[in-house]
Amino acid sequence: MAGRMVVFACAGCGAELTAPVSRVALPDHAHQFYQWVLMPALLEPGTYAVDPEPQGPPWRMWDEVGAEEAAARGVYAPVISLSYGPAGRVAVAPGDVRWTAPILARCVGYCCGHHGGEGVNLACAGCGRAVATRVDDCSYWQVVWLEPGAVRRVVQEESAPVIAGWEDLPCEPAVDLAGRWNPIWEAAAGVALARVVVASGGGPVRVADGPAARFFQPWLDFLLPRKGVAKVLGVVGPGVGESRADIVLVPRHPQTGRAWRVRLGTAVPLAGGVWAGLAFGDGWPPVPASGRMPDGVLRDEPPPRPPWVRFEPDQDLFVHRLARSPQVREPWLRAIYDRVREGTRWRSVDG
Repeated sequence: MAGRMVVFACAGCGAELTAPVSRVALPDHAHQFYQWVLMPALLEPGTYAVDPEPQGPPWRMWDEVGAEEAAARGVYAPVISLSYGPAGRVAVAPGDVRWTAPILARCVGYCCGHHGGEGVNLACAGCGRAVATRVDDCSYWQVVWLEPGAVRRVVQEESAPVIAGWEDLPCEPAVDLAGRWNPIWEAAAGVALARVVVASGGGPVRVADGPAARFFQPWLDFLLPRKGVAKVLGVVGPGVGESRADIVLVPRHPQTGRAWRVRLGTAVPLAGGVWAGLAFGDGWPPVPASGRMPDGVLRDEPPPRPPWVRFEPDQDLFVHRLARSPQVREPWLRAIYDRVREGTRWRSVDG
């Protein structure tokens, strides 16, 4: 059943600061830093997502915080610094923001826009209350983060979109038509890889035959032992059926954030569009067909080019997720964490 759309209004004067929006799951790539390119919007128009983790300034260094206090905040391995900003910030597409004005002293960035490093940089145009942080510089997904204490939700009469069924998951291609790896895939794979490593218990993992082996096996071989009795990693979900695999990649619904339930194996959620690409699309973009075009086949000319570099899960997101897994305090997993975080880059993996 669909809920209601909401508008976020200034907690001070009540001015409406967004268009009507409906809630979706926070994407894995919400805090991805991706090369030196101008990125698109993080979210689709008309949607919002909530970040459960603290984000933004003030920051405190690890040596100042200490392991005990960090663990109380959900971080179980050393990081450079911890955010003491608010949890529960609300992400919206920049085009859905209304009635705000820039706080010029905090609008800092590099070559293309604002990176949000100085904190809240948008104020309510009605009363001047600091309400949000706009991020639109190169390498960052474009988004506006509404401060949870500065805005309030106003429920609208309009119904929110109906929750899509599992069979309607969109298929996110791993490669774009220019032959570049999709950063959404890299982010989702980095987060899922961390969870698979945790589920491995420190032993080898063999990926069952299929597209998932191409994207995960090299990195599992790099991170985990190759000898011994291996756990099997499979793909399970709507239209795929059950599996006897020990660890299973299951889709995470893009609207609700819920993971597909399984009866057997340890479930590792994977972004729904990426999971669908693995399960049904082989991860690749549409290719042209000759003769009469069958229903459902997309024409694409010229053919898409294959990537000229190998696929790499997002290493920073891998480290971020591992640091927030309580199991990282176990010696075998802490050793993996330290090895990856302290300078062993993915490029050292045998291709």
